[in-house]
Formats: sequence, structure tokens, C-alpha cells
Amino acid sequence: MKKKVGFYTLGCKLNYSETSTIARSFTSSGYEQVDFEERADIYVINTCSVTENADKRFKTIVKKAQNLNPHAFLIAIGCYAQLKPEELAAVDGVDLVLGATEKFKITDYLTDLSKNDRGEVHSCEIQEADFYVGSYSLGDRTRAFLKVQDGCDYKCSYCTIPLARGISRSDTLENVLKNAGEIAAQGVKEIVLTGVNIGDYGKGEYGNKKHEHTFYELVQALDRVEGVERLRISSIEPNLLKDETIIFVAGSRTFVPHFHIPLQSGSNAVLKRMRRRYLRELYEERVATVRRTMPHACIGVDVIVGFPGETEEEFLETYHFLNELDISYLHVFTYSERAHTEAEKMPDPVPAKVRNKRSKMLRGLSVKKRRAFYESQLGTCRTVLFEGENKEGYIHGFTENYVKVKTPWDPALVNTLHRVELTRIDEDGLVRFDFVSEKVTA
Repeated sequence: MKKKVGFYTLGCKLNYSETSTIARSFTSSGYEQVDFEERADIYVINTCSVTENADKRFKTIVKKAQNLNPHAFLIAIGCYAQLKPEELAAVDGVDLVLGATEKFKITDYLTDLSKNDRGEVHSCEIQEADFYVGSYSLGDRTRAFLKVQDGCDYKCSYCTIPLARGISRSDTLENVLKNAGEIAAQGVKEIVLTGVNIGDYGKGEYGNKKHEHTFYELVQALDRVEGVERLRISSIEPNLLKDETIIFVAGSRTFVPHFHIPLQSGSNAVLKRMRRRYLRELYEERVATVRRTMPHACIGVDVIVGFPGETEEEFLETYHFLNELDISYLHVFTYSERAHTEAEKMPDPVPAKVRNKRSKMLRGLSVKKRRAFYESQLGTCRTVLFEGENKEGYIHGFTENYVKVKTPWDPALVNTLHRVELTRIDEDGLVRFDFVSEKVTA
């Protein structure tokens, strides 16, 4: 009988794309993939290190796997596995920990599935992670995450990603286009471009540090791929989101009017301590350019609160800056100390209670911003891509500009695009609509 393997992914879209690629390598090696909730012979946990919470969740997931099958072989991969392999290896039940260069060769390590008293570590110095492995997620019929870039050359003072994933490097343009075509051939309607720093695309392509292609050239080429209905750009740094890209997206065939642009702080003093590569004035310009070319676009923002030394005045600078900015929603992160970062050693840490209070204020602002954005879209006609899950009798979907809608469950709507008129906001904050036309595509 085939050995069964289950996967659990923590963290970002990039991790999901890599888990999916690794899962396909198991299938091609003769294993049977099952849901993580099922009893399996092997469990693979793809870890994250961006937040303290992701670290803590690892042990919970290990226990869950042990409850499903106490004899299962447990493997940890991902960013946390690269940064703290010995720590993960010491967790009860973990048998194997693979670092950044080893995770894509995972099946080579499975000649012996006997349980170990302590996890076996196969890791590397992060400088060795200088090659590129392409990946994309499949399994969700509606959308796929397509990895185009990995690693980061930025040295933000709070971030462990360069330590966990290495230098910035990119897939070849030819391979990205090939992968996009393969995804489209599976009937997936939407592709989300992902990476650590996707605006840096082109660096490291063909094994060198120069840019063979720019992100703008990548976007232009992807727009011509046959069979792709929608392309969405995931998080992109404001200093790398160029006007030419924004203008191209505004008139493109497939790219949707949705940008997620990390800000991190609305205080220039804090941005400098964070070692970000822009000031708030540039960020404001980027938002203005998006609004000028695509008034209906959705703009999401990452922000960190409680960074070391953040005064009440600096936090209020951020709050008022965001309140006055024409954006659509926030992703709020409460700062947590990460080992081996410059910020960890900075003076004047913000007390936990103050961090939590500031997070709560910004999350409240996010609710207000999203509601205002949704209200601005009422009465407009949009195209909705419906998802595949029955959620308490409703099917959900997203418009091209990322308005979340719902309607009573109908399996015929799954993975179809429909033109609708947005009519009202329900009690749960989701938008209801009237159908304007029949299916846009099958």
C-alpha cells in the first residue's frame, strides 16, 4: 500500500506555493496525499517565523499530528526550520528538520521512517541558498499562488526573512510563463504572483545578481498568457511599485485593480529606524497614482505597531496618516522581538499592553476603511469569481477589486465568473448583489 502523507502550512502565500510543489514531488514518488486531518504515515509542517504566534502554533500542530497517528513520521521545513533547526528538532514527536536548501529534496531523506528520540537536522548556512526552485500551488480550483521570486537583499532591522531565505533571486521569465500556462490548463481562474520581494524580480535570474528582466516586463509578458482570466499582484514594496506598472495594470487584459503595499509606519523617524527604503511621502505618491489611474482599485496596507522606541506621537502620526489616506484595509502586525535582528537590541521597547492597545486602534480603523470602501462600490457593476466552499449555506466570492460578496449556496457557481451589481452590505460586512449577466466564462 502507498504511504500516506499530510501537509500543514503556516505563514504566507509563498509557503503555500512551495508546500503544493513539495506535495506533488511526494505524489510523483509514489506517496498518497491526504488531508492533514486524516491519519497519515508522514506529516510535513511548513513553518513560518514572521510572527511570534507562528512559532507557538508549531507545537500545537505537532500535537495534532501525534493525536491522529502517534507513530507517524513528522517533518519540519520552512523559515523557522532554517532559523532554529535545533529548537524544532527538540520538540517531542519531530523526526526530521530540513533547512532552506534541503526542503525541495525531502523525499530523498525518507529511506527510513522509524521514529527518533530527537529530530534529525539537515540544515545549511543561508549563504548556500543561492539557487532558485520554482513552485506554484494547485488544489484550490479558484486561484493559485505562483512563486516568481525568493529571498531578499533588504536589511530591514526587524526582519528575519533574509536569514531564513537568503539572497534575492528569481525564476526565469520563460519558466514563470510555462508555470502560468500549466496553472491555466488546470482550469484555475486566478493566479496570484508571490515571492518575498516580488518587485525585485529579475535579480538572480540565470545565476547572476543583475536583472535580466524587470518586474514590469514580467507583468507585460504574463498579461499575454492564454487561458489566464485574472492575475493579482501580492504584496509589493512601494519603492519598487513603479508608475509604469500601475499604468499598465490599469489598462491590462488580466491584471486586477488590487494592490497590497506595505507601509509599516506612517512616521518617517520610525521608518528610518526600521531601515525601510522609502519615506511616507513616496508612499503617499504611490497611493495617489493608483487612485488617479484606477479610482475603484482596492489598496491594502501592512503596518507594524509597537516598534522599539515608538512614542505615542509617532504612533499617532501613523494613525492619522492612514486615516487620511485613501486606502481600503489594513493588515496590522504587533511588533515582536525576533532573534538575530538589529531591532531586538534597540532601546526603549514598547510595553506589551501599549502594543496591544495600538493594534486594537488600527484594527478598528481597518474595519472603518473596509466598510467605507465597500460602500463606495455599491451601485457599481463588477465581475465576481466564486469560490468552492459552502459556508453556512452561502457561497463567497471576490470582485476584481477585492470586494468580498456572498449569495445562497449554489454548486453551479463554483469557479465561475459572473457580472453583478453590488447592492447592499449585509450584517456580517459582506456585500450582496444582483446578477447582471450569465456566466462570463465556464
